[in-house]
Amino acid sequence: MIQPRTILKVADNTGAKTIRVFKILGGTRRRYAQLGDIVVASVQEAEPRKAVKKKEIVRAVIIRQKKAYRRKDGSYIRFDDNAAIIVDGLEPKGSRIFGPVARELRDRGFTKLISLATEVL
Repeated sequence: MIQPRTILKVADNTGAKTIRVFKILGGTRRRYAQLGDIVVASVQEAEPRKAVKKKEIVRAVIIRQKKAYRRKDGSYIRFDDNAAIIVDGLEPKGSRIFGPVARELRDRGFTKLISLATEVL
């Protein structure tokens, strides 16, 4: 359950370390984001001399969440942290993805993210 003011770990090599969500896309009164949803966020922490700088406004897709997510087959998946990847449309800005990624991203059209991921759960 990702909501405004949630701090997310960034799981790619764009240079951002953490981002803070301030808008969830997909409806006027949308409160929560889950796996595969796109959010608008502000970069809180970033590495120097990289593509993304501190205070930059970015769009990111949620790839991991602590809250259990119910799949179509009735099983649940949950991760140890809340993490996102900075995207430009449906394409990732970075060239590498760290950590596991949920299978649900493929259904949402993020096939490039799935191909870059080392582990798909």
